[in-house]
Amino acid sequence: MYSYFIEPFVTYAFLKKALVACVALSMGCAPVGLLLVLRRMSLMGDALSHSIMPGVAVGYLIAGLSLPIMGIGGFLAGLFVAFIATFVTRRTGLQEDASFVGFYLIALALGTVIISVKGSSLDLTHILFGTILSVTSESLLLIAGITTFTLLTLAVIYRPLIMECFDPTFMKGLGAKGGYYHATFMGLVVLNMVAAFQGLGILMALGLVMLPAVSAKFWAKHIWSMCALASLIAFISAYMGLVLSYHYRLPSGPSIILVAGVFYLASLLFGNQSILRDRRSAP
Repeated sequence: MYSYFIEPFVTYAFLKKALVACVALSMGCAPVGLLLVLRRMSLMGDALSHSIMPGVAVGYLIAGLSLPIMGIGGFLAGLFVAFIATFVTRRTGLQEDASFVGFYLIALALGTVIISVKGSSLDLTHILFGTILSVTSESLLLIAGITTFTLLTLAVIYRPLIMECFDPTFMKGLGAKGGYYHATFMGLVVLNMVAAFQGLGILMALGLVMLPAVSAKFWAKHIWSMCALASLIAFISAYMGLVLSYHYRLPSGPSIILVAGVFYLASLLFGNQSILRDRRSAP
């Protein structure tokens, strides 16, 4: 048991770094993912996760496979897509989700073309699917910094953010400007997508943000318990994914997301709040 679950992390420094990165990602990404679910913005999270691609591609052209530089580029690109999509929605009346989808598809295609023209297929695979086992100290510090900033910011804006989430009309009646909280939250989403990209790649990053959050919603009733459970599920998924990846020589990022997917399916079938469970127990 020790040699299977613990010894790899004691023996290999790269696995220790990967595990620490997963702890930080679990603490920051899971609460953000839960708020996306509660605000019915899951698909926008998907759009933002892919919209960082052009910035990542430009960072790659400047500094090669430097995750911090690509992360900075991705953050700027994600903010730009979020801003321009919101602007188009307010000026044209187009639904916000449709606006985001349109721009994220353009961004994803543009970034892929840039990397394909200037890089190799191996570089493209690395960026799309990530390699958390090769996370550097600089990337680890960036992930930890983003997580710390996320938790502190959520602590400050938690009450108005939740209020704006469930009753925006009441917020307007109080004279509060929910748009500022919404914009701040969108910035946090982009930041955490950049953090998750450091280890899981662009295509896998959203998995650790959304799957634990959706799973937790099937078990808990209160927001604070959902957040705690989502973080726990994210960490267990990451830990078991790394263990499976090490012993069976599987790709680390997809292994983590597959374990999170097992949690989601189990929650869907057996969770306390699951409609499927209620139907099975009905006479």
